[in-house]
Amino acid sequence: MPTLRIAIPAMDELDFLPATLDALSKQDSRLPFEVYVCVNQPDEYWNNPERKTVCENNQKLLKLLKGYKSLTLHILDFASPRLGWKGKKTGVGFARKVLFERILSECNPKDIIVSLDADTITKPHYLQSLAELFEQNPEKNALAVPYYHQLTGNDEIRDRAMLRYEIYMRNYAVNLLKIRSPYGFTALGSAIAMRAEALQKIGNITPLQSGEDFYLVQKFCKMGGLSLFNTECVYPSGRYSDRVPFGTGPAMLRGANGIWDSYPIYHHSFFNPIREVYGKLKELYENMLPKTENEFLLFLQKENKKPDIWQEIRNNVSDFPHFVKAFHQKADGLRILQYLRAKHRQQPEKEKTALHDNIYFWMPENCPSWFIPSKSWNQYSLEQLNTLRNILFKEEMLLRDDYG
Repeated sequence: MPTLRIAIPAMDELDFLPATLDALSKQDSRLPFEVYVCVNQPDEYWNNPERKTVCENNQKLLKLLKGYKSLTLHILDFASPRLGWKGKKTGVGFARKVLFERILSECNPKDIIVSLDADTITKPHYLQSLAELFEQNPEKNALAVPYYHQLTGNDEIRDRAMLRYEIYMRNYAVNLLKIRSPYGFTALGSAIAMRAEALQKIGNITPLQSGEDFYLVQKFCKMGGLSLFNTECVYPSGRYSDRVPFGTGPAMLRGANGIWDSYPIYHHSFFNPIREVYGKLKELYENMLPKTENEFLLFLQKENKKPDIWQEIRNNVSDFPHFVKAFHQKADGLRILQYLRAKHRQQPEKEKTALHDNIYFWMPENCPSWFIPSKSWNQYSLEQLNTLRNILFKEEMLLRDDYG
């Protein structure tokens, strides 16, 4: 019988982790599960007056965890004096790597590793839903779990920033899923589950300062067997953070001040060149597609810095299916995102109407009458922004289900 092994990095999470553990203690999973918590911070924080509070809170958290009786807990102490991170080995990406290494060292290959965050709430059936998904779909290696951020209900600025960021993520995912991109996933460290043997096969997670979750899910995309749909979601909190260079926390910090340049709402027309190429891969394979007429192909050619990357691929594959696989290895999620950013820089004015145009284009029956392009984000009420979030959430869930 497989065991579910939940991996949670925790730095200065005294105010959040107890609620996350309490939710896990109420799980109705028929499979056994164990929780691994890596309490961590750079060791140098002990000598930094501005950061010493993090160390003190981590010590309180360690004490709380050692007395916690409601779960089978494994505590990884990378926070006590002389045990913290040193040099470049630091950050949430490294904490996840250490957690996964510990789990892989003592688990069964058939076990399921569940990546969670210390501020993420799960409903009682969450772990059982994961067990059922992997049991019923033996071809699936990993799952990008659906998510739905919690709102505070009492901090409008923060809630507005959270909704704007989530709308950015869902707009991106919906557009990619609409064109049937294999990279139409959303990567959150709190929303990933995977077979232990699959994680071992791809060589674990790359311990980046941030974005490690994106590259992990992209590895599973390239490996094959990534699922996007589950009957249960996770519920991360939306909060400010400056602990990583980019991601939810930094986006919200900037967004609270009206700065969203790194998280634009891409217009659906930007995705047309990608969709066009997907529909003409056979012609590309047979060297009958004019590459100079497609912006996405031109971008890929430029980024790969080779005279003809497609001929190189043709020379190294035996048939069309292998060519398609090799194409998607080159035209991966990172390249798609880079292309969309470049396209947005060329046509920034498209963002003014992008979300309205996208909703009206993809699902006109769901476009509210009060949602008009001429309004700025600040002119919409919190309730209206939440309505837009929910429209995209429902559409994304339908598309995830269709993807599998």
